[in-house]
Amino acid sequence: MLFNSVAFILFFPAVVIFYFLLPHKYRWLWLLLASCYFYMFFIPAYILILFLTIVIDYYAGIYIEAAKDSRKKLLLFISIFANVGILCVFKYYNFLADNITYLGALFSAPVNVPHWDIILPIGLSFHTFQAMSYTIEVYRGNQKAERHLGIYALYVLFFPQLVAGPIERPMNILHQFYQNVHFDYTRIVSGLRIMLLGFFMKLVVADRLALVVDSVYNNLSQYQGATIFVATTFFSIQIYCDFAGYSLIALGSARVLGFELMVNFKKPYFSASISDFWKRWHISLSGWFRDYVYIPLGGNKVSFSRWQFNIFVVFVISGLWHGASWNFVIWGLLHGVFQLSENVYKKYFPRWHEKKWLGKRFMGVVFTFLLVSFAWIFFRADTFDNALMAVTKMITNWGVLQIGVDPTHFYYSIIAILSLICIEMMQEYFPDTTAKLQKNTALLYAKDASMLVAILLLGVFDSSQFIYFQF
Repeated sequence: MLFNSVAFILFFPAVVIFYFLLPHKYRWLWLLLASCYFYMFFIPAYILILFLTIVIDYYAGIYIEAAKDSRKKLLLFISIFANVGILCVFKYYNFLADNITYLGALFSAPVNVPHWDIILPIGLSFHTFQAMSYTIEVYRGNQKAERHLGIYALYVLFFPQLVAGPIERPMNILHQFYQNVHFDYTRIVSGLRIMLLGFFMKLVVADRLALVVDSVYNNLSQYQGATIFVATTFFSIQIYCDFAGYSLIALGSARVLGFELMVNFKKPYFSASISDFWKRWHISLSGWFRDYVYIPLGGNKVSFSRWQFNIFVVFVISGLWHGASWNFVIWGLLHGVFQLSENVYKKYFPRWHEKKWLGKRFMGVVFTFLLVSFAWIFFRADTFDNALMAVTKMITNWGVLQIGVDPTHFYYSIIAILSLICIEMMQEYFPDTTAKLQKNTALLYAKDASMLVAILLLGVFDSSQFIYFQF
């Protein structure tokens, strides 16, 4: 089920109403059934895959907690192997088959690895990582094994963050399912306001920009560099508003029900460096890679060269996590190169790095945005050849700006972007003023009304899928 669908508009109030009407001891079951129904809106049979991993990890957690030493490691390995194995079969099999076939042809040793005509279960990478987080934390002794199978299933299936995160840790969310939450008007209004902002970002900004971006990127050969540059800039904003919008709706809907999820975005395009960007963008995934890949590799407690290697490995794996395509690997490689270059600059040119000069932060924000936008080309382009075409045209064939859609969409897109910038600039640079304005009830309701009107008048209501659902 999509958040931006009529089905969700009917589904969510029904879930909330019955949740607060039911006695506390039955609420977990109601949320579990609602979450299953939410997920089965896509491909119902795929719920069986989730059930399989839930049963494996549930018992793995119990046995890991009771086991000793080598047996403990073996059980953790079995749990991780089962999760990663399912992810590889559905997400990476055809990618591996294509590359094996290509290599065979390259070395004159024809190999024909058959393709599987399968659809990737929606959000598989997200709930796989969340499930792995549970068994790893039980292994480390940071989380007690959950004995209630239904509660553990709810940890994996909880509908607000089931298909696109945030990727929660068991220490944050599991205990919340046991808490007896009461109806609280203030909390519910707060959650609805967060959802409203999420819908604004998705429907008014992301989906409006998508009309321009898709028209260009689906026909790159017809456009010159200037148009592709604008479309790429628009995509940078689109993917942010699409994913951050989803995260806000997830966070807000969970808060309405009385649960607190982690913040997944902190205005990443105000970052003045790549390292700062990754502290603000998809925070739950960055944290997952930090704790379960980067630190086990040695983190920064090693030599400088080994530290750079650890960072590079994490970014390559992150790229592959996003999609079974060389485009995504290149996207990860680029961010790895950006981060390594920044680290080398800090190490060998410390005086320039630490020097304070007028406009340094502004230039850092602009430069970081351009680097991130350049990498997004490989994320958005359908193929590597199309990505190269886009880059080549922006370098060698600037041309003139062409609006490939109804100009109204373009102008509305500009208005939407400027509105978003104003909102986020206030939050980023004037937090005290923003906090004071938040206490003005009349102003707060006026803002809510304005946002709702903008959604109704400027929103794109085509129930388009969230970009990160494909991961």
